[in-house]
Amino acid sequence: MKTKQSTLFEISKPGRFALDLPKSDVPAYEMETLVPANLLRSKYAELPEVSQPDLIRHYTALSKRNFGVDSGFYPLGSCTMKYNPKVNEDVCRYPGFADIHPLQDVESTQGALELLYQMEQYLAEIAGMDAVTMQPVAGAHGELTGLKLIRQYHRSRGEVRTKVIVPDSAHGTNPATATVCGLEIVEIKSNDDGSINLDALKAAVGLDTAAFMLTNPSTLGLFEKNIKEIAQIVHAAGGLLYYDGANTNAVMGIVRPGDMGFDVVHINLHKTFSTPHGGGGPGSGPVGVKQELIPFLPVPIITYDGKKYDLEYNRPLSIGRMHSFYGNFGVIVRAYAYIRTMGPDGLRQASEDAVLNANYCLSQLREDYDAPFERYSMHECIITSKNQKQFGVKTLDIAKRLLDYGYHPPTIYFPLIVEEAIMIEPTETESKETLDGFIKAMREIAKEARTDVTQILDAPHDTVVGRLDETAAARKPVVRWKP
Repeated sequence: MKTKQSTLFEISKPGRFALDLPKSDVPAYEMETLVPANLLRSKYAELPEVSQPDLIRHYTALSKRNFGVDSGFYPLGSCTMKYNPKVNEDVCRYPGFADIHPLQDVESTQGALELLYQMEQYLAEIAGMDAVTMQPVAGAHGELTGLKLIRQYHRSRGEVRTKVIVPDSAHGTNPATATVCGLEIVEIKSNDDGSINLDALKAAVGLDTAAFMLTNPSTLGLFEKNIKEIAQIVHAAGGLLYYDGANTNAVMGIVRPGDMGFDVVHINLHKTFSTPHGGGGPGSGPVGVKQELIPFLPVPIITYDGKKYDLEYNRPLSIGRMHSFYGNFGVIVRAYAYIRTMGPDGLRQASEDAVLNANYCLSQLREDYDAPFERYSMHECIITSKNQKQFGVKTLDIAKRLLDYGYHPPTIYFPLIVEEAIMIEPTETESKETLDGFIKAMREIAKEARTDVTQILDAPHDTVVGRLDETAAARKPVVRWKP
């Protein structure tokens, strides 16, 4: 167990300063004139008083307690926590990108508009779509944009379609977003092999079907094998197909949603195209559409006449703005740098390596852990703690014990339709040696379940804090220090 670190208040000593500020050159009587008396302090704020070295060491020590992809393996399933090349960070900080403002005249932002325009073309090519909007700033925001486009499409045809069909293997944001959009959810069950139940889909579609949303690869880490049949069923009923492309990391450069029959797709730049991810942002979830949905895209549309880039607002059928200005520009610049660096062959290899790494982990862990699907996985794989249940070990226990081995745990208890699920996503950026170390740790934990179960049930042992009451932490968080 690491030693407890004192707070700044606890190491505070009167009269110590980390920074000397010059005395205010505003006379007191002027200050009282400029600032209302009730807003002026009558005594100093009760802030800690520490020296500069102590201050720096305190925050440096705290930073070392954080776990991030730059410090270790982060196999967080369904979230693609892959390494972000630092060149992307340099590019997004170029003054021509970092120092401009969206309210500038288009004459002075031609470079930024060119980048956005090219990104739309790149993503349209990757997804097999006819046009792309860069406005959505997250995957769920992309879903909301896509469903609003679909709803507007049906309304323009004089049709009232209110239902969205969602498989039980979809991302949870799919039904949540449809509900926010004012649409009704129809959930259909998956087959035992993780594929869509076509009979259930046929029974669910009808004249009120607005769309079918498919997460592919699914949250089970599996590629849907009945896509051609699904497209025929949904389109025959007059509905549209929505492709949740959050897991594009497994298929970019190999297959395209547009070629499969999908009408709308969103892609998470903060997962597939190597931009920052986590902590509530930043993010970006561009949406691609087929030709018939282009009139409804959010405004403004970036246009190019061969000489100049411009912003077009006169789009009477548009769903309107989905975000202030033109999207999360800094994230888009990073993704642009990634695409240009990788090129078509590099993007394809990234997907192939991600799939290879996931299947390597799955093949090496099958002997010790239960693998619920007898299929090749895509960029992430699922195992469970079913084999360890007889020793009183659950998935949460395995995750806690992994911390002692220096690894961030994979996603646990997701997807919800797999009991005691452990979802592992190694990404393409990890070496075989890193994966072997993780696999060895997982095997050691499986062995401990048979020979020394208390090591697991009492874990973690070597972290800053031991096992927490996670329910209390979520419901009764302590967010301030008290002496």
